[in-house]
Amino acid sequence: MYRRLFPLAALVFCVALSAPAQADFKVGIAEQDAAMFDNKKFQALRIERVRYLVPFDWYKNAGQAAEVLGFMTRAEQADADLLVHFTARRGCYRNSRYSSSKSCRAPSVRKYRKAFNRFRREYPSVRTFGVWNEANHVSQPLARKPGLAARYFLAARKACRSCTLVAADVLDTSNMTSWVTKFMRKSGRKARIWGLHNYADVNRKRTAGTRALLRLVPGQVWATETGGLLKFLPSYRRSPSRQANRTKFMFKLFRAYDSRRSGMRSRLTRLYNYHWTGAKRKARFDAGLVNPNGKPRKAYKQFRKFARRYDR
Repeated sequence: MYRRLFPLAALVFCVALSAPAQADFKVGIAEQDAAMFDNKKFQALRIERVRYLVPFDWYKNAGQAAEVLGFMTRAEQADADLLVHFTARRGCYRNSRYSSSKSCRAPSVRKYRKAFNRFRREYPSVRTFGVWNEANHVSQPLARKPGLAARYFLAARKACRSCTLVAADVLDTSNMTSWVTKFMRKSGRKARIWGLHNYADVNRKRTAGTRALLRLVPGQVWATETGGLLKFLPSYRRSPSRQANRTKFMFKLFRAYDSRRSGMRSRLTRLYNYHWTGAKRKARFDAGLVNPNGKPRKAYKQFRKFARRYDR
């Protein structure tokens, strides 16, 4: 049975990948460096949607507050459609894990709501928010607290009924299903937009994590972070060619789930490539579309090609 079904499934997937160049999903860039907006290669893409990470208590540190102000100001000048995603404090990471020190613990719901409302007052033009970045990963204080993450979502939802909220944002790791299941139970199944970081799918050229989340949750799924990896030690050594190949596959994966082939409403509706500005060679992680000096990599050419083709 399996021997008969596997070739058929593979054929269906390949046909989907070769479908005509129209799609329901929208394309964006996830980036932290405001210099991106002045790069002519970025401007040539005509990308409107940008995702930006903000530490939940950014206002307590003068340097962070200035950095956020600079990015937000430049994004507004560029008329960017911003998704602001809250995340953990800087300086709390230790070897990809979140510090257990008191200063690095997850904020109370009251403190989270206060920070959420403060950001809205300071930057009223933003109407789209991510409740918490990559919440199920060990680098975050909510990795073992999906119930608290759900309470953050409910607090943000109550504070701004007109806002668009990415309720839960998860990485496609082994705990994703159990974490999201608990989140849904604690949130009363009120979430309608979910965030996914499907790096594993894109860089291993598979669909398992994406399919799993689509089966599990109702509503839309936004890939708030995804992309071909130039380098991620020790698993992925630096390879511009591999990154370009995986960037191409990323778009084909999204196209395979597009609704125009099935006749049903699309649920995988946004793709934010992470990120624009690459890191220095000694960095452990790098997924930038351009080098630190702004020169485009091979992956940029693939991104430009498919973003123009699919983001209509």
